[in-house]
Amino acid sequence: MDAELSAISHNADLACYISSLDTASYVAGAGSDSVKASAAATWANLRVEGLAINQYVTTTFKYHPDAAELAAAKTSLEDEMTQEAANSTTKCTGTSAEALAAMPAEMRSSEIEDQATSLYLVKKLNQTVPLTKASMTKYYKSHVTDYDTLCVSIALVTPVDVPVFEKAEATGASVATLAKKYSQDPTSAAKGGAYGCYSPSSPYYTSVRADVAGANFDAFTATPQYTDQDGVEYALFVAVTKRTRNSYTVAASTVLSDLRSLNAEAADQVKVSLLSHAAVYVDPSFGQWGQNTTGPEVFAPSVPSTANVTGAETLTSGPATYQ
Repeated sequence: MDAELSAISHNADLACYISSLDTASYVAGAGSDSVKASAAATWANLRVEGLAINQYVTTTFKYHPDAAELAAAKTSLEDEMTQEAANSTTKCTGTSAEALAAMPAEMRSSEIEDQATSLYLVKKLNQTVPLTKASMTKYYKSHVTDYDTLCVSIALVTPVDVPVFEKAEATGASVATLAKKYSQDPTSAAKGGAYGCYSPSSPYYTSVRADVAGANFDAFTATPQYTDQDGVEYALFVAVTKRTRNSYTVAASTVLSDLRSLNAEAADQVKVSLLSHAAVYVDPSFGQWGQNTTGPEVFAPSVPSTANVTGAETLTSGPATYQ
């Protein structure tokens, strides 16, 4: 653990990719070879999860990955790190392969083996969908409308106008009429609220699709509150005014992302169960094992309350070496 934390805190690119897997700041702590307690606990948690899954799969299924499976797991781990880093607000400069190569040998071997056993376990779960072209195509055909190109209109409404806006909509006012009359976004309001079209290849597709999920066609639905750059708050209403069916080829990347999320949910449920039954001991210097609202995990060690630290002047009055 000491060697792993030191490697992460001294290699900015490795720290960037590790942080993308589970957000934490791996900057040096009180000493040059230490990290913040929260970061140590976060990494300890990831290692405990990997060990628990590895031990379960090895014991239950007698599974030991061969060279080909380890090579595939290495590629999978690099792809996962790349994907998570792409979704992070902090962009990593190097590649995930370079970050993996920067790990100490034992750490790298453990991470690849943990990835291999995790992939094996996921295949054994009834709730997961294999990430093969045949399975992905079948899933797409069963959820084809989830991958339509969506053309949307918006209305940015001041809080005071929301009641009259909703009343006008309830009495039959069209999307275009409502946007022109009530929307505070001048560009889209002039076009009857028309804002743009989003295909599965758009970086905003997932959020737009989520905003209009379950909404009636050509009718506004309220989304989370919107605050502009000046701090003014509005109610944001979005409506789908046109849907265009896409082929699997166009939707493939979004289908893959959706299935990864679904598989991750199923795997998380199993992971919590495994951790709840695992016998875990964590060195107190790296964290404390306890129960969270979502299951057991490693917490950062607690520190004394400032009110209880009454001898702060002791160090400052000592020899210069310790000041």
